[in-house]
Amino acid sequence: MDSSRQQLEQVVRTRQTTMQERQQLNQLIADNVFVTSQHLRKANFESLHASDIQLLYELYDENYFRGLLQSTLCSKLMSFRLSKRMTRAGGKTTRWKDPRGKRPPRYEIAVATTLLFQSFQNPERSVTVTGIECISRLDGLMRVMEHELVHLIELLIWSGSSCSTRRFQDITARIFGHTHHQHELLTPSEVAVREYGIRPGSRVRFDLEGHHHEGIVNRITKRATVLVIDPQGQPYSDGHRYVKFYVPLRMLERAD
Repeated sequence: MDSSRQQLEQVVRTRQTTMQERQQLNQLIADNVFVTSQHLRKANFESLHASDIQLLYELYDENYFRGLLQSTLCSKLMSFRLSKRMTRAGGKTTRWKDPRGKRPPRYEIAVATTLLFQSFQNPERSVTVTGIECISRLDGLMRVMEHELVHLIELLIWSGSSCSTRRFQDITARIFGHTHHQHELLTPSEVAVREYGIRPGSRVRFDLEGHHHEGIVNRITKRATVLVIDPQGQPYSDGHRYVKFYVPLRMLERAD
């Protein structure tokens, strides 16, 4: 594995792809996804499974890194997950180390499904991921995967990774053509503003379990956190006591 890691480092330090080469490789990867995946049948897919993330990992490794990721990292130490709770980042790469040092580190790539499925619904809204305009969910997913693969590579080679560093941005630019290290997928907060006119600080009303409530939106993730004044609630810095309710956006109505 040390030899594979050294070869991987050499590839990552020196590889530079042209726009035409990237387009050809990405098209090849997308074509293989449609042939191989049991779930992804169109670019704006409607379901996604962890096995699809693993498939992308393997295809990118074969086409961009000569299979050196899989040679460096045993399959038992790599896992893939879909996350409905991630509402700000398109993906996340995590490393777990054995505190006793008796076992090798384990790695996981997680992809935020909420952001992907909320995006690419309005053809008039362009979606930019890592500085590249994307036309479909698969396109956006591939950009997220490229970003997370560089995190994984940095963790494997240098034991640390940050997308705000020059090294990370140099790698993503040379190999994948990324011009930015953040996405602009449609977030729950943007959905709330665009579709419901609701944002943190908005006064709203809602019915829950046969009771009518009015309160203030404190936070928006998949649901809105609404604070309702209640003498039995928790004290807040504004001098009032509030009870928290976690309410689906569709159940809220503006009250101001």
